Amino acid sequence: MRAEAQQYIDRIDAALALLRQSLDWDRSLRRLDELNARVEDPTLWDNAKQAQEVMRERTRLDSAIGATRAIEAEKSDTAELIEMAEAEGDEGMVDEAVAALKALADRADEDKIKALLAGEADSYDTYLEIHAGAGGTESQDWAEMLSRMYRRWAERRGYKVELVDYQAGDQAGIKSATFLMKGENAYGYAKTESGVHRLVRISPYDSSARRHTSFSSVWVYPVIDDDIDIEVKESDLKIDTYRASGAGGQHVNTTDSAVRITHVPSGIIVASQNDRSQHKNRATAMNMLKARLYEAELRRREEAASSDYQAKTEIGWGHQIRSYVLQPYQLVKDLRTGVTSTSPDDVLDGALDPFMAAALSQKVTGEKVDVEDVD
Repeated sequence: MRAEAQQYIDRIDAALALLRQSLDWDRSLRRLDELNARVEDPTLWDNAKQAQEVMRERTRLDSAIGATRAIEAEKSDTAELIEMAEAEGDEGMVDEAVAALKALADRADEDKIKALLAGEADSYDTYLEIHAGAGGTESQDWAEMLSRMYRRWAERRGYKVELVDYQAGDQAGIKSATFLMKGENAYGYAKTESGVHRLVRISPYDSSARRHTSFSSVWVYPVIDDDIDIEVKESDLKIDTYRASGAGGQHVNTTDSAVRITHVPSGIIVASQNDRSQHKNRATAMNMLKARLYEAELRRREEAASSDYQAKTEIGWGHQIRSYVLQPYQLVKDLRTGVTSTSPDDVLDGALDPFMAAALSQKVTGEKVDVEDVD
């Protein structure tokens, strides 16, 4: 068999293995049998809400299992067709079958990612915060570059992006920014970006053209809906108002409409200045606080013994999840998965999907990769 065809088969097999693992295959088969039996019970619809939940779970499992089996069957049939065509010397048929394998491998990869986005909050919209680390203008400029990178990534996926909070840098860039991203599985994808990001480049702010290292942190948490009840005691809150900052002109308010809320027990701080109304900014900030508390609980449950999600400690060396090197060579390297790109310009323009897919896969497999950082 052609090496190209074998590579596609290997890709499909890897995707199928991850699909089966993410589904917990044997358990899912048993669960689907249970749900099919419940659907046949005429008393199920005595409780409409419970019946809808059963039907949703049944549909999801049936679709995932059916898609996995279909890919397995199509891979087997196509591989047999290639062997038959090669035995008969029909190169045209081999070419068509190899092209079909490539399309199937692409489909398997898409299904794999969908299966990986099965977490409790993965389908939700998301907040994404960026904070510059120590280093003044250098880190603040890097924070703004990250801000653009995530906006471009969101645009590529067709997400709607709203600026919730913004603190301008002292001379250039930003000290911090918070975005609301709305779209299918926004949190599921973006959650893999939480952590410290490191930039290495020749500084445009250094007259001696020396190489500088800068750090900024990213924090991602889901937008929760009204069905999720998060209790927040008023006595636990410290609420400050201040004048909103921005790029100037109409973006700068002349009243103290911006709101910052500190949740004293957890130390979580959220802020909103997107609206001219202090009341609306307070409501937005409260929603953000509840979302942060919800994300913290998810993290405790799902990553209790893991350091995949970086706590908001020092934004600096030893905490980074990814390094972006612009000089003297070009490389972006994820320090959790080992995924690299030799085109930092593309990554900084929003080409983040390969990094996100690898990080999602790692969460399912639990496989740790020993990755050395770049100089």
